[in-house]
Amino acid sequence: MKLLLDANLSPRLAGKIQTDFPGSLHVRRIGALGMDDELIWEYAQKNDFAIVSKDSDFFYRCLLLGAPPKVVWLRVGNASTGDILRLLLARTEKMLRFEADESSAFLIVG
Repeated sequence: MKLLLDANLSPRLAGKIQTDFPGSLHVRRIGALGMDDELIWEYAQKNDFAIVSKDSDFFYRCLLLGAPPKVVWLRVGNASTGDILRLLLARTEKMLRFEADESSAFLIVG
């Protein structure tokens, strides 16, 4: 499962999750920092990424449009990068099951 980390998450996370989520990137890496959500959505869709965000924007877009891409909405408030990293790694199995489930479009993690 490749994750595309939204701008509201630290770019350092992408490197720290490579073992569990190989090929994951931060939007900064693809030149999409500050880009419209629609362009990020299209990039994720075309390149087989699941979008990970703390904002509700992609969650609501997913409700309207469905998947792909799939969306992981982090409901963690003002959590540190370390807290988010631990949360993602603790939910690896759940996220991989989510990826394999064709009927699921979004996953709320908190």
